[in-house]
Amino acid sequence: MKAQRTPVAFFVLTYLVSWTIWIATNLLLAKEPSSLASLTGVTGLLLLIGTIAPSLVALALTARETGPDGVRALLSRIVILPTQLQWYVFAAGLMASVKLCVVLLHRILAGSWPAMGETPWYIMAVATVLSTPVQAGEEIGWRGYALPRLSRWRGLPAASVILGVIWACWHLPLFFVPGANAGESFPMYLFAVTAISIAMAWLYWRTNGSLLLTMLMHAASNNTASIVRAPAAANPFALRPSLIGGLTVVLLWIPATYFLVRMSAANARDDWEQRTDSNGLGSTRRVQLT
Repeated sequence: MKAQRTPVAFFVLTYLVSWTIWIATNLLLAKEPSSLASLTGVTGLLLLIGTIAPSLVALALTARETGPDGVRALLSRIVILPTQLQWYVFAAGLMASVKLCVVLLHRILAGSWPAMGETPWYIMAVATVLSTPVQAGEEIGWRGYALPRLSRWRGLPAASVILGVIWACWHLPLFFVPGANAGESFPMYLFAVTAISIAMAWLYWRTNGSLLLTMLMHAASNNTASIVRAPAAANPFALRPSLIGGLTVVLLWIPATYFLVRMSAANARDDWEQRTDSNGLGSTRRVQLT
């Protein structure tokens, strides 16, 4: 029963910390709009603290549950380095591939090329490399702590979907903070992030719990999404998507559906199992699928 309650405590505390900070930031900006420039440093720091709250909470709960050994075991997942190049290519290239396909499909369906982002590809590549370590602020919490525990509760396929919805909704206050989002439609964002969560769970499973790879995918998704963006939504909570937004979601869900099917099939055939090690930390043993 403890394994079932633990993810709930993690989610509640993460939301409480992040949302309190983000809402306070939004109120600060609303109260002093004329001082936006002078508050940039303060609000930037607050946004950062709110963003890394998942990992701070995960480390605190792990320290309470399993002590220093548990914390070291959780952090050690950052340095799990798969030897197969294909996983690095997949992590770095999924979002970029989806966005390039969106560009081509937009040309076919609309008869015109969409407005492309202005960031050169090499800047995206450098930004991805430099920001990968920063993603530990989220990934230690979401994939390192929460995903194994949710998997023991509901199985890996369902856990990847549940975590995706929780992860997307965690960002909700940022849709009210000026400049914190790109004018995206939150419903479309929810669908896209859930699909990415499924892909990350698949990657985490196939690489024996490598947080480095999920950190790389997280960074690459953030930095290559600007290859082509959907037009800013007048109402960020409207469901009606732009062609670019709709194509992005559909193309993300094509591989996500495949990953769900494969994870479900493996689950059904006992080709993988969730285990708890001596420190009480979830780990995934992968058996090669036939």
